[in-house]
Amino acid sequence: MSVALSTTKDLARTGATGAWAAIPPTRPALDPGYRMPGLAAALEAAFDAATEDWLELGCELGGDESAVLAHAPACAANASDLGQMLAWTRLVENWASSSTISVLVVCDDPWLFRQLSMLHGVTAGAPPPLRRAEWRLFMRGYAARIAAALRVTASAVALGRRRAAVEAHGVWLLVYGHPASAGDGRDAYFGDLMQRLPGLRRVLHADCPVGRARELAAGSPTASLHAWGWPGFALALPFHCWRPGRKRLEGRYGWLVRRAAALEGGTGQAAMIAWQLHCQERWLQQVHPRLVAWPWENHSWERAFVRNCRKAGVETLGYQHSVVGRQMLNYAVGSNPDGLSSVPDQVLCSGEATHAQLVGLGLPVERAAVGGALRFPVAKPVRWDRHAPVFVALPFDGEVSAEMARAAREASRSGLRFLLKAHPMTPHYFAECDAVRHTDRRLEEQNAVSAVVFAATTVGLEALLAGLPTLRFRPADRISIDILPAGIDTPTTDAESLADDLMAAVPPGQLPRDWVFAPVDYGLWSKVLLGGERSECA
Repeated sequence: MSVALSTTKDLARTGATGAWAAIPPTRPALDPGYRMPGLAAALEAAFDAATEDWLELGCELGGDESAVLAHAPACAANASDLGQMLAWTRLVENWASSSTISVLVVCDDPWLFRQLSMLHGVTAGAPPPLRRAEWRLFMRGYAARIAAALRVTASAVALGRRRAAVEAHGVWLLVYGHPASAGDGRDAYFGDLMQRLPGLRRVLHADCPVGRARELAAGSPTASLHAWGWPGFALALPFHCWRPGRKRLEGRYGWLVRRAAALEGGTGQAAMIAWQLHCQERWLQQVHPRLVAWPWENHSWERAFVRNCRKAGVETLGYQHSVVGRQMLNYAVGSNPDGLSSVPDQVLCSGEATHAQLVGLGLPVERAAVGGALRFPVAKPVRWDRHAPVFVALPFDGEVSAEMARAAREASRSGLRFLLKAHPMTPHYFAECDAVRHTDRRLEEQNAVSAVVFAATTVGLEALLAGLPTLRFRPADRISIDILPAGIDTPTTDAESLADDLMAAVPPGQLPRDWVFAPVDYGLWSKVLLGGERSECA
């Protein structure tokens, strides 16, 4: 027997005495000294090895009509943990096939448990209850979609009158209602393009609340997609969800597909995506813009948007606005069931590094060019001081943020001091002490730091480009995606080795900032957006 699979409840019967690993959110009361060593690195290696599996599975899942309402088929690792479940499956399969490893795997996830129990070499105990978990998610999701329907109905009524004042045709920027955007046309994604290129207009994604939409429309030609929503359509939103076909549920990874559908169905996201699709289609029909540009990430709703634009004869421009790390599989053309048919006509990139990464992921080179980093102006240099605090950039994921906060508190016993900066979209609260403090100031606003620790945030890339000692944090039992582009690497750390790794951290070699975040080519932007005839990027 190589792998014994058990639930927390069944541990007493298992009588484990050797190496063990627990799959989140399981927290068994087992001796930490016997915890499987090197698990963080092994799990990430398994995730990387499962890349092709997820892309192939995503392409298959995307063939279902309702897949447009989900993140798992788009291989979006920052919104779906299907890739992490594939990694756990591969890792346990490797253990089970080994003749030298005997390990207890504790798993309370009813879907993953059943997936793992089918692997050769795994001896499984009684599985966790399934129907109760599915029913709970079903009811929670239905309630969440009802709440979403009520919100968007109110938004459509509140903003519907503004629709008549919107001019047809022209060039539009489709953007999210980011806190850093402003009513004078400045945008968190497109910088000062609206101010530099008169004639551009802005339309806000359906995630933008009514009050924020009014603020952003106060001094610039800005509208909200909510204005094109029909309240009658909102009545059907509670019934919108991703329903994979029976064939998908019975395949090699059937239990994982069933799990992904249940988890995504337990939220209101399908209702919001359906509303976005509805609003953007009606907006295209009425406004019929000449060209639309948006911060492109190849999510499901964006793929549908491209297809609708092509049908309407509207040109599309995707802006690769942030980073494209090796684990950000959503950008891969291979996960699109219709290939390039749902990829924008042209893509402008922040720098040569991401341009090369996208081409490597299947984007034709003739469709892409470097437009420059509208989102990342050159910041004030941050001074490196060995005696200053360590700056910790917490990610969007709350569980990883909590683990990083605990690791900082433990590492502070070695005399280190820490400043923890929460992600702006998901504030994380933790108990402070003299050596571990919260900060609202961004990295570039700090007087000095001794090092930077990050997970799944561009702050790590900014720190490396600034020449600061930088460590990428790997959580113990889950994936926090690596956002660094190919050609840029940095040492990793985890909760167990954080203090030692910080003591040994040194500034990186000189990295060319322009290679990652190139100066903005306003001439190219003007040509592509306002050139009249369709412009070639390359």
